[in-house]
Amino acid sequence: MEELPPDDVLVARLRDGDDKTFALVLDRWSGGLLRLARSFVSTEASAAEVVQETWVAVIEGLDRFEGRSSLKTWVYRILTNTAKRRGLREHRVVPMSSVDDSGPTVDPSRFRPAGDPFPGHWWDFPPLWPTPEQGMLRHEVQAQLRTALGELPERQRLVITLRDVEGYGSEEVCALLDITAANQRVLLHRARAFVRGKLEEYYTQEANR
Repeated sequence: MEELPPDDVLVARLRDGDDKTFALVLDRWSGGLLRLARSFVSTEASAAEVVQETWVAVIEGLDRFEGRSSLKTWVYRILTNTAKRRGLREHRVVPMSSVDDSGPTVDPSRFRPAGDPFPGHWWDFPPLWPTPEQGMLRHEVQAQLRTALGELPERQRLVITLRDVEGYGSEEVCALLDITAANQRVLLHRARAFVRGKLEEYYTQEANR
């Protein structure tokens, strides 16, 4: 698989209208852009249109790119802003400050109470997860993951998608979504706890069959 060149070379080639480089960037980044756009809008078709609008905006705005962030982060920020606008028109986007993230991430009843010989310990340990060789990457598990991500509150879904699916660092996610580092940590923790809980349910059901 051909690697992308460093940003300074990449930007120069794109500004020069290098079709091969542009096709390479499209191939590398469009899948991730589509997954993120889908978190904002109501349909796959709408997400695809957001990605198309993003690439048009990138082409038109390349001369204004100042290199204050990586090119990829800049492209993702354009995507995020474009998707937010469309999501608002579709009444899909929830303001980032309007969702309550208080409360425990794991049901407290699953832990031993104060006064127990082992307070705070699990009543029953969660089931062990299989190794990849035992089927962790089966299609059924991938479907469970997709379903779990789809059930998350919007901003938790955005954070876990960027961090764990797209591989962005915490600072980049904060910049893309305009949230604080502390908020990002809470959102990611809750999203991961929810997804893990859904997978735990799945593996428990599988073990009991």
